[in-house]
Amino acid sequence: PVVVLFIPIVMSLSCDFNFSPSKMLIPVSYISILAGTCTLIGTSTNIIISDLSAAAGYGGLNMFELSILGVPIAVIGLILLMTAGIKMMPSHTAPVCELKDSEKLSYLAEFNIPAESDYISKIPSEIFAEKYPSVKLIELVRKSRILESCCDWVDLEEKDILLVKGSADDLVALLKDEQIELPHSEQNLHFGSNLEDDLVVELIVPPQSSVLRDRLLSTDLQDDSDVQIIGVKSRGIHYSEQKIKNATIRIGDIILVRCSRKKLDQIRKGNDFIIVEDVHHNIVEKKKARLAFFIFAGVVFSATTGMLNIMISAISGVFLMAVTGCLKLKDAYRSLQPEVLLLIVGTIALGQAMDKTGASQLYAENFLKLFHGLGPGFVLAGFIILCSICTHILSNNATAVLLMPIAISTALTLGVNPKPFIIGICFGASACFATPIGYQTNLLVYSPGGYRFMDYFKFGIFLNLLVIVMASICIPWIWHF
Repeated sequence: PVVVLFIPIVMSLSCDFNFSPSKMLIPVSYISILAGTCTLIGTSTNIIISDLSAAAGYGGLNMFELSILGVPIAVIGLILLMTAGIKMMPSHTAPVCELKDSEKLSYLAEFNIPAESDYISKIPSEIFAEKYPSVKLIELVRKSRILESCCDWVDLEEKDILLVKGSADDLVALLKDEQIELPHSEQNLHFGSNLEDDLVVELIVPPQSSVLRDRLLSTDLQDDSDVQIIGVKSRGIHYSEQKIKNATIRIGDIILVRCSRKKLDQIRKGNDFIIVEDVHHNIVEKKKARLAFFIFAGVVFSATTGMLNIMISAISGVFLMAVTGCLKLKDAYRSLQPEVLLLIVGTIALGQAMDKTGASQLYAENFLKLFHGLGPGFVLAGFIILCSICTHILSNNATAVLLMPIAISTALTLGVNPKPFIIGICFGASACFATPIGYQTNLLVYSPGGYRFMDYFKFGIFLNLLVIVMASICIPWIWHF
């Protein structure tokens, strides 16, 4: 939720203060991951590990038990991000910033070049300079490949996609020329007669969206007579019209739409999309804010003092939020992601099966062969590295559940206290900085920042090493073998 909140804020500030949002979005994701290791409720992985530890007879984790190591790691990581991190981040252009114009409000749009267009074989920059001087050509996309924005050396071809900036009048004039068309222009759309009432906005798909995994053209957004889908940006790639028909919506995808102000207000009230730059509207219902704060504080207090188990405390908090009207039931249901719940339940069952059949003991014995003659500290370091590698491939929750029984069996085989290994999983399973997959926040900022895979690796690998080294050295000192 924190990263979801900060995406539109960062995008808006980047336009106001003229810096690339790609300088900030990955650091925001990394900071949220580091902060999540500081408390029991910072990430769902910690809660799962705490429950599995209690079920195994080694007791659960206290609310701030991880803070003694998590806070120093987070502080050092924050310092690195504020110094070397921002310098190492890429500086990608954000098309949304083209929407702001100090003199005249401009809009962003995508147009196709149809087969019968007279613009084919002509240079786009010359066309716009001659007929539409106030329209700015931002990008030319050909077969999902972005060409240089100036395009002085490129002749237009059929099915080329032009990303342009202009006023509402400019865009309508372009369409009336009938040499270009909007994607899916065969649909009968009904907009208001007042052009100033029609907006072009970017919508980001958050993790809790109900349209995830749906085909774009099968969503209610596409069927809505008050919405025109102009384009989609998924993992940094523009989809052409042919591909957009088969595109499946994923977390972090950006959908460029044209809609009325009234429809935009309806979209804003829902939870399916984040409206970029939508930071001037109330993000909380102020009448319920104080009540929600006290309920949340009560959940934290009861879990911290041990009055209630964290699961019971959290469920009670959700119940009170719903009863008092702070939380709508449909929003609560929407936040429950079936695939995540199924993954957790399935991996828990697999972990129990490994424990019952002796598979975890077998894995532990083979793992220890790699550290023959070395002490438990080296074994712990190896286990944290294994967790970090696995969490880049699997989800952090799946990694924690699968490796938990192996960690306990490894500790018992060594004849030491399993608690340091349990804590090691908490930090190792959350050390996912080097790739955009494995952790939802990394994936969520992928498209808005226009990132590439290596953008994560270049700095993320150093944060991975920071967590691994500090956890390997400090855990045996704090939680003794």
